[in-house]
Amino acid sequence: MTSPFLDSNVPGNPAYHFETVAPGTLSRVGWGERPGLLGATDLATQCVHAGSQPDAAYGSVVAPLYQTSTFAFTDLGTNGGFDYTRSGNPTRARLEEAIALLEGGAGATCTSTGMSAVLVALNLLPQGSRVLSTVDCYGGTYRTLEHARNTYGLQVDYLDLADLDALAKAWREDTRMVWVETPSNPLLRLTDIQAVAAFAHARGALVVVDNTFLSPIQQRPFELGADVVVHSTTKYLNGHSDVVGGAVVAAPGQDALAQRLAALNNLLGTSQAPHDTWLILRGLKTLKLRMEAHERNAQAVAEHLAQHPAVAKVNYPGLPSHPQHDLARRQQKGFGAMISFELKNPANVETVLRRLRWFALAESLGGIESLVAHPASMTHASMTPEARQRAGHFRWPHPALGWHRRAGRSHQRPQPGLGLILHRSHPCPVPIASITPTNSLDKPQWCASIASCPRVVPPSI
Repeated sequence: MTSPFLDSNVPGNPAYHFETVAPGTLSRVGWGERPGLLGATDLATQCVHAGSQPDAAYGSVVAPLYQTSTFAFTDLGTNGGFDYTRSGNPTRARLEEAIALLEGGAGATCTSTGMSAVLVALNLLPQGSRVLSTVDCYGGTYRTLEHARNTYGLQVDYLDLADLDALAKAWREDTRMVWVETPSNPLLRLTDIQAVAAFAHARGALVVVDNTFLSPIQQRPFELGADVVVHSTTKYLNGHSDVVGGAVVAAPGQDALAQRLAALNNLLGTSQAPHDTWLILRGLKTLKLRMEAHERNAQAVAEHLAQHPAVAKVNYPGLPSHPQHDLARRQQKGFGAMISFELKNPANVETVLRRLRWFALAESLGGIESLVAHPASMTHASMTPEARQRAGHFRWPHPALGWHRRAGRSHQRPQPGLGLILHRSHPCPVPIASITPTNSLDKPQWCASIASCPRVVPPSI
């Protein structure tokens, strides 16, 4: 008797009208050839397809999420290529493949956070090593370097790496690594990667470049001589402010270095969870489109701030007034979306931050929303006053502010230093966001309008 429920459209039904093959059967149609073609495609195509080959088991066009801690062995000493997720996971392997392709590296390893990527890279160093670091590096990087100095005896010198004479003067026989952050956080200073790499390689040292601020879309460190690239994938690579992560990439041709980085990630227990890597792999698909939109909007905001009478200085490499604008044009593929600026009257910082409507006061960057931060009290609060002064960051503390108590402890209130840093993202729903800082309700000291969309000209003030 024929069943009335035989449906040729339902997989598993005896009447299913497609021929089925065993999972893992090779494709006989064109998409199976993609992996061999990707290296010759442009970055936009690589963003979409890197790490996103249809699943070999069932043909899923989206990378499967292997949300598992362990993998069954098919026999003693035999498995399908993975045994334990800390050591390796198919979803994470796809993201690592994608990031390595986008950066042009030999291989990548993905970490739980951007700071764990920094930690993995620093663990390349033997005991008794010295690191020369960008003087105004990210506060978390500074904190990690200082911890390594105080706990493990790592020698660290901070200097302006744009000054090759200073680099030569600071060099010692035990210098094993140069840590380059370009553009730097938060002052947007640039380092000539090619010049520093040539200098360091002639003396047998590694060059590590933090490429978080520009991504492989707007800067190609390996083409300029870098040995290792690190990322906080939390930022632009993910692009949606919904996950934290990091990546460490080895230079092309450095297969042994790539393997060593992966081994360190496993050893330190800093590898990234499968779901987090799946989210970042999704975010990569729109990376090129997002970076182009970020930059357009940032350029408009920077140009407006540069003309405002209440602003003392704007740090943005896309402005001709930036002292390293020519280097940015030569070294970068774009100017990025990070802006920092200083007010003529630092006492107005709190008022500005409270009046912003379309910029959320928050740490981080790279998402689809626009953010503003006060580095002295937020991202770089852990730096000592001496370190901030050396980096040229902030006036700290400001005498007009006092103390507040929280949870039974005294804390200094966030201090209004000179600088604010903006991450400019996509256009906001409303084209103009106004900032109206005032010293009194009836007498505004100054008023600024920031264009949220570069197609709209800010009104006169």
